[in-house]
Amino acid sequence: MTRQRATAIGFTAILMWALLALLTIGSAPVPPFLLNALCFGIGGVIGLIWTARKGLGVLRTVSWKVYAFGTAGLFGYHFLYFTAFRLAPSAETGLIAYLWPLFIVLLSGLLPGERLTAWHVLGALVAFAGAALIVLARGGESAASVPGLILAFGCALTWAAYSVLSRRLGEVPTESVTVFCLATAALSVPAHLLLEQTVWPVGAVGWVSVLALGIGPVGAAFFTWDVGMKKGDIQLLGVASYAAPLLSTLALVVAGITPATWTIGLAAILIAGGAALAARRAP
Repeated sequence: MTRQRATAIGFTAILMWALLALLTIGSAPVPPFLLNALCFGIGGVIGLIWTARKGLGVLRTVSWKVYAFGTAGLFGYHFLYFTAFRLAPSAETGLIAYLWPLFIVLLSGLLPGERLTAWHVLGALVAFAGAALIVLARGGESAASVPGLILAFGCALTWAAYSVLSRRLGEVPTESVTVFCLATAALSVPAHLLLEQTVWPVGAVGWVSVLALGIGPVGAAFFTWDVGMKKGDIQLLGVASYAAPLLSTLALVVAGITPATWTIGLAAILIAGGAALAARRAP
């Protein structure tokens, strides 16, 4: 697989994550960890069906350490993210949590064969400014708290580390993500029972939203992201990830949930400009 094709496949994950907010709203009032269990369960089952084309035996060739790493990445990120917003449901929490694309760009410079240039860093910072406009414009329910902000920082670092270290596991088949998803679903069940009250999806819209989440943003997206991180342009994908909050907001605008504002247009310019700078690679 060429680097360009792998990058394009990785970008489809960003496109799928653009529907995350819209579908999550549709799944209300399901609490986060129960939603996690349902969606990752669906994603894992789809992964099993996809893996069966090669034979499920391919999963036995993967070390338990890889499975532990992948599960820690997926479940760890979501656990820290949800807990951070429980403690501090603020715009600042969302902004810190969305430092992960910048961390991916910076950490990628430590990988063998990767070259981090000033254009990558500048592009990531410009795109982050665009994402910041979107996140801050959404606001929050309360003031930020220090523990919540610390957990938000931890979740950003966790996802960046998972993404970048996936590059070092280039020989591990992407089918392994199937086990990551199923294990994350399993761990989400006790987290739900301990921290949440059980509330199931309401009506057809609720269940269809959950199914769509499990198929796309919380399912196939992690498989295509794995391909992009292992074989694609990791710096460019890191910067391009800042398009997710913009596209997510645009989806809400199209659905009539969020009004169109000048903030969205300016954010689009900054994110596109940041991606263009990162794509230059060298002065």
